[in-house]
Amino acid sequence: MTGFGVARAVCGAEELQVELRSVNHKFCEVKPRLPRELSALEAAAVKQVKDRLARGFVDLTVKRVSATASGNAPVVDEALVRSYRRALSQVAKAAGVPDEVSLSQLASLPGVMRLEEAGLELEPATQALTQGIAQALDALVAMREVEGKALAADLTARLGHIARVVEEIRALGPAVVDEYRTRLSSRIQELTSGVALEPARLVQEVALFAERTDVAEELTRLGSHLAQFKTLLASAEPSGRKLDFLVQEMNREINTTGSKSQHAGLSARVVDLKAELERIREQVQNIE
Repeated sequence: MTGFGVARAVCGAEELQVELRSVNHKFCEVKPRLPRELSALEAAAVKQVKDRLARGFVDLTVKRVSATASGNAPVVDEALVRSYRRALSQVAKAAGVPDEVSLSQLASLPGVMRLEEAGLELEPATQALTQGIAQALDALVAMREVEGKALAADLTARLGHIARVVEEIRALGPAVVDEYRTRLSSRIQELTSGVALEPARLVQEVALFAERTDVAEELTRLGSHLAQFKTLLASAEPSGRKLDFLVQEMNREINTTGSKSQHAGLSARVVDLKAELERIREQVQNIE
């Protein structure tokens, strides 16, 4: 399922921005993008996402938020400053002038100040990352739940359509056998040119036809799958893979029903069932 979540978390001197994006995927796959200095936390971050999500291709992006634009901080070489100060005092004494070196002059001397990448405080960074991922996951899951409700409504409507078509097929069963009996009787009379027809033989042929085309078991199993599908849709637990399996089983029963079909009306309804089930299969790929 698709979703997006972003969060900022602060712990001590560490502030992190976490961004999560997910798109449809059969399994849960996480692609992490963390700063080099946070690479040791990558495995734990991926696990935290997978513990919460069962499906989806997830992009996890983490950035360190710094007080400076470059992310660097000024560092003072204190030993060098003291050395400069002593040397300048000696120069002033030797020259016989007042020792009046300003702070700005001292700070501008070579090597006194330099920019370095801000050091990482691992424990606060770990806590900030955990908090940030949790908050971003909350936002992402909330967005996915909205999509999930829309999917559930769509799938429920499609399941209702399939159930109605199944009942139509069930109702057509006796009529199909009666039509076959009528066609067979007429055909035999044409071929035998008025010779008396053996009722027992006709009954036997009709019974064999009824047995070959009986789809009661298939329709019963299909109805059971529909009921299980509805139950899983209403469940709060991740059920996408179970729904995948049920779609496969429903397709099996519909195919068997189609192979037994000897009537145009039944064949048309089987085609309708297959088309609707394919739409359901596509939607199920979006369900966690």
